[in-house]
Amino acid sequence: MSTAPGLAPRERRLVAAELVVVFAVSLGASGLRALVTFVGAVTAPQALNTQTATVLGSYAPDRPWLDLSLQLTQIVTGLAPVALVAYLLVRSGESLRSIGVDGRRPGRDLGAGLGLAAVIGAFGLVLYLASQAAGLNRTVVASNLPDVWWAVPIAVLAAAENGILEEVLVAGFLLHRLGQLGVRAVPAIAISALLRGSYHLYQGLGGFAGNVAMGVVFAWIYQRWGRTVPLIVAHTAIDVVAFVGYSLLVGKVSWLPG
Repeated sequence: MSTAPGLAPRERRLVAAELVVVFAVSLGASGLRALVTFVGAVTAPQALNTQTATVLGSYAPDRPWLDLSLQLTQIVTGLAPVALVAYLLVRSGESLRSIGVDGRRPGRDLGAGLGLAAVIGAFGLVLYLASQAAGLNRTVVASNLPDVWWAVPIAVLAAAENGILEEVLVAGFLLHRLGQLGVRAVPAIAISALLRGSYHLYQGLGGFAGNVAMGVVFAWIYQRWGRTVPLIVAHTAIDVVAFVGYSLLVGKVSWLPG
């Protein structure tokens, strides 16, 4: 697909419609649900920081094999919007490689992603603890999977699903298409960051603010590098540490609410 100045009016409408459809069936819908959940939480009689928000939960705690099957089903179906994006890119004469999803730079992408994860993860943890203590955030239960053999592998797979889904859609695809529509860099970053924050609003204002900040950094990096893979690596690493670390530390350290 050509750049914005060369897009015919029909092409521009189709690109805009793509964005609406992709996010209406994925993270945009999640943002709407998160907003409703947040309104319910702040209007509840309990203080916000006495309420809990579970990120990775069990579907059938008393039936581990059913629970495992449902976890795997959720992970696979959760990646369906990525397949839709891949299809739409191919239809426009592009591919996932157009948004930097490929294996051309595995070492550099891994190193950059892990370094980014360390910085963003540390900032996010401090912001969460501060906002929860200030009563601006719900207590986030990162994982409440039962004590079964597949808990850690599922946590890793769920983290990878989150990283792939969010970064392909909210960083790569969204910013790529906004660029084709002629949206300038700063407004595009704002749109991507606010969308990222919206579907974390169910956690509270801290979760929203932290993910908006993460979204600004990730969108800026994508615009500079044109690559989504380092962002996928960073996001996956952050979630692996959150899911597995929470399970190992909750109830054992005084500074972690749970």
